[in-house]
Amino acid sequence: RMPNWGGGKKCGVCQKAVYFAEEVQCEGNSFHKSCFLCMVCKKNLDSTTVAVHGEEIYCKSCYGKKYGPKGYGYGQGAGTLSTDKGESLGIKYEEGQPHRPPSAARMSQPVAGADRCPRCGQAVYAAEKVIGAGKSWHKSCFRCAKCGKSLESTTLADKDGEIYCKGCYAKNFGPKGFGFGQGAGALIHSQ
Repeated sequence: RMPNWGGGKKCGVCQKAVYFAEEVQCEGNSFHKSCFLCMVCKKNLDSTTVAVHGEEIYCKSCYGKKYGPKGYGYGQGAGTLSTDKGESLGIKYEEGQPHRPPSAARMSQPVAGADRCPRCGQAVYAAEKVIGAGKSWHKSCFRCAKCGKSLESTTLADKDGEIYCKGCYAKNFGPKGFGFGQGAGALIHSQ
């Protein structure tokens, strides 16, 4: 064993001394910034992308393919599906019934009793729901029926199950006559 004259720690990958200016620490080990790479795909890693397995470091995607749950769609990150079963990592995959992740199965099938958007008729899930006029709408459908302007619960007026911005509502359904329909409650008096 070579004496460590410089006092630096040893890199977990190349085993050479690591000095402060080039050091990345992870799980109590030190690495050169240039050595802090995924062992499979060689992508640069940082504290948000590293996954550790014993002495080995991986990006989260390669770690998921090698050590995560096995089956169709796992190990890919945020909701993407892939047919790569990880053969390049030495993973053996037994053919059989493909396993669908529970989240994909949940999202693709309408939930019993799910609210339906009055504008497009599609199911409205919690992540995309806006409530207005006593109904559940998709955020993208929550617009004035006349001008298409995006609405908020505080800026809408409703009539016969449809929603409008206050301007369009006043023009189309407000009081009729000279001076009416000019905007938010403006009255014009002629002398």
